[in-house]
Amino acid sequence: MVSQLQRLVPCPTGLLQVPDLPSEEGAAPTLSLIIPTYNEGQNLGTLLNALVAVLDPLLPNDYELILVDDDSPDLTWRQGLALGEHLPQLRVMRRQGERGLSSAVIRGWQVAQGRILGVIDADLQHPPEVLQGLLEAIQSGADLAVASRHVEGGGVSEWSLARRILSRGAQTLGLLILPRVVGRVSDPMSGFFMVQRAAIAGPRLNPKGYKILLEVLGRGTIDTITEVGYVFQERQEGSSKVTGRQYFDYIHHLLRLRAGGRLSHLHRRFPWQRFLRFGLVGLSGVVVDMAILYLLHTTLGLPLTRSKIVAAEIAIFNNFVWNDAWTFADVSLRQRGWPARFKRFLKFNLICLGGLVLNVLVLNLVYNLIFGQRWAYLANLIAIGLVTIWNFWLNLKLSWRVTQVK
Repeated sequence: MVSQLQRLVPCPTGLLQVPDLPSEEGAAPTLSLIIPTYNEGQNLGTLLNALVAVLDPLLPNDYELILVDDDSPDLTWRQGLALGEHLPQLRVMRRQGERGLSSAVIRGWQVAQGRILGVIDADLQHPPEVLQGLLEAIQSGADLAVASRHVEGGGVSEWSLARRILSRGAQTLGLLILPRVVGRVSDPMSGFFMVQRAAIAGPRLNPKGYKILLEVLGRGTIDTITEVGYVFQERQEGSSKVTGRQYFDYIHHLLRLRAGGRLSHLHRRFPWQRFLRFGLVGLSGVVVDMAILYLLHTTLGLPLTRSKIVAAEIAIFNNFVWNDAWTFADVSLRQRGWPARFKRFLKFNLICLGGLVLNVLVLNLVYNLIFGQRWAYLANLIAIGLVTIWNFWLNLKLSWRVTQVK
């Protein structure tokens, strides 16, 4: 029987770097799953039982669970030691002097022995049964397997409108600041994933806040990514750790990755077929936009800016109908009904309205300062071209996604 003292793992110090596996094979487990905690004593027993029930059939005697607790006032680490009496797979780390989910995960990886490294939250919002799909993806050759709320089989259970707006806003900001990192996965905010140790071992990591996946994508050597859908559950016990400070940390982390100059060489297949469809739909919108602008500005004599706004909104509606029925039909078919269609239209419209602001500014700049008043339609065409990539990229990532589940 292993004593509690033996189960208590010393916390590493120094640089946040994941070491390579030792050259000798030995009895190292295949999977090391990190569970970062802070005041999660109410959930811990339920979570550990669920993890064992899932992993024992998949990896009998071939995995380890590492609980990394930030010296919780509710003594989560001590409860972990007590539960470990009946769980030989469990080791516990009590961190004193350091705080933060991302650094806790890395400290856990530093003492882990597996060639596959994973992380799952302790609040029961990540369903343990999804681990099977993540493990199968890694064993099939993926460098990174991410549990996503935004692919088929994924979603959220009960989120308020404000929470959805904050989530979408954070991802949009990430796409603008760091598109080559954030754009590689549908759910960059996920904290539930597995990664090959070889893909993350070596580089000095420098996370900020709680979005450890950004650090893995930005500094790891990640070529192949698989996403597995999961439904984000509501917390049953304990309280959320997300505060306003976390959003500032998220922005800081994005900027630090952007300015670091050490991002790995990233490869991502651009969805050319979907983009071509989007472009053809956009051309139909150009025709609609030009026709309405001619009618309102030239024929009826309305001011240019007012005419442009009305023309653009009608073109946006035209484009949504065709994109929903053709460009993104594979997603639309999985979210039938008028409520779901209206949500997609609302998101599409908001993104395009952001492009419209840029469109109007460019139109007036080119019209008034460069070409002169005889070239209003050429100025309009240039403005449309400049926002096409904006509209496609953000709509691809935000508007047509599978998120509505029962």
